[in-house]
Amino acid sequence: MFSAMENRDQLRELFRMQQALNERIGVNTAGMTDEQKTTWILNYCRAMSQELAELTDSVPWKWWAKYQKFDEQNARVEVVDLFHFLISMAQVLGMSADDVFNAYVRKNEVNLKRQETGYIVKDHEDSKHI
Repeated sequence: MFSAMENRDQLRELFRMQQALNERIGVNTAGMTDEQKTTWILNYCRAMSQELAELTDSVPWKWWAKYQKFDEQNARVEVVDLFHFLISMAQVLGMSADDVFNAYVRKNEVNLKRQETGYIVKDHEDSKHI
């Protein structure tokens, strides 16, 4: 098992690799205007929606169809595709790997606290600090 620091380094490497890929494709997230950010966030949301559909098609979700098989290998590929677009979206928003890691840790604490209290009331303020 990796230590937290090694995991953070792996996440940094994914962000580095995605930035290089995006720049090769012609997408440079540095210095985007709000209009460009809006365009690319929507592009990535649409791409992720398609990848989610492809992931869904990797599992036998049609309860009425008997021909479907679970395609775990393809499901894994679709999850990785989602990471590509999710990291790209984070980069459009100016988030580094460290920013994502730290926000995840804080949000995870909020989610755990919600579960401890039964999450019976939506508190719109409990995530403002993230």
